[in-house]
Amino acid sequence: MTHQHLQGRWHATLGPATPDAAPQPATTAVLQLGPHPELAESVRGTVQRGETRALLSGDVDAGELTLEESINGTNISATWTGQVVDGSCGKEIHGTWTNAHPTTTLPFVLRKQAGWQ
Repeated sequence: MTHQHLQGRWHATLGPATPDAAPQPATTAVLQLGPHPELAESVRGTVQRGETRALLSGDVDAGELTLEESINGTNISATWTGQVVDGSCGKEIHGTWTNAHPTTTLPFVLRKQAGWQ
């Protein structure tokens, strides 16, 4: 999988946190990724969770995804790290979303959406 495979629209499901944590419903988000204008092998885009919209940038290296999220466009507010699921043809990624403040860690599943992007 390359940065080009990341380009497009992705649906994310975040949470629940852990079996021993207080039960909370899963959160959904939509990621829209395209080519990074300054870094040739990276992506840039947005994530929309409810009313919250943030900027994203990152890449994939040897099947490992790393995205940095920024609500204000300057500071990193969260990170997405994950692995491409074997046999998914690069259309599913499982990993961990980590919020900077307050520190929160949630598992996520990203699924590539079909269609023209």
